[in-house]
Amino acid sequence: MTITEETRGDDVHEVPFWFDPLCPWAWITSRWLLEVEQVRPVRADWRIMSLAYLNLDQREGKGLSDDYRKLMERAWGSVRVCAAAAEHAGRPALGPLYTAIGTRLHNQRRRENPTVITEALAEAGLPASLAAAATSTQFDQLIKDSHHEAFDEVGLDVGTPVLRIAGTTLFGPVVTPAPRGEAAGRLWDGLLAVAATDGFFELKRTRDRKPSFD
Repeated sequence: MTITEETRGDDVHEVPFWFDPLCPWAWITSRWLLEVEQVRPVRADWRIMSLAYLNLDQREGKGLSDDYRKLMERAWGSVRVCAAAAEHAGRPALGPLYTAIGTRLHNQRRRENPTVITEALAEAGLPASLAAAATSTQFDQLIKDSHHEAFDEVGLDVGTPVLRIAGTTLFGPVVTPAPRGEAAGRLWDGLLAVAATDGFFELKRTRDRKPSFD
């Protein structure tokens, strides 16, 4: 394993992972990373980004359909709650809260259910009062600061998931369903090799299936 600023003295490789709770592809990749934790000396370091900020502000809403623009306008809500949780209880609170929100949005397909946020806060052991952040701009600068940590490096022509491996910030991996067990570990090994390759930029093929949360 390459020793970097993100490899601690106990030889556990901390992987910054930027997510917006709304993104199904980031959700699947995050579940893969949790699998990697079981088979490699890896620990996820959960951080927030905002699809709304990326698409509506940084990209100035260019090329968005009316329906997608409306979705992005609503997307501020859940990531604002995550930011409030991080401010209230520290960044370690993001992992349990992301799991609680993501399970409801994606696995349970409850995107339109208004109780998702309050249920998720309760499951993560956080105050229900944090739900009010969904309609507040109080934590928007915190979101933007975290967002820029990733996108100032990876660029604006990608979305989420974004993670940093061996000091290199990358978009991806985009995969469905999430590899499990040693298959998750092998994908990690490949990404570690890619991240260590100077001048590497892209591998890609057209998606031919919808996200699977199995």
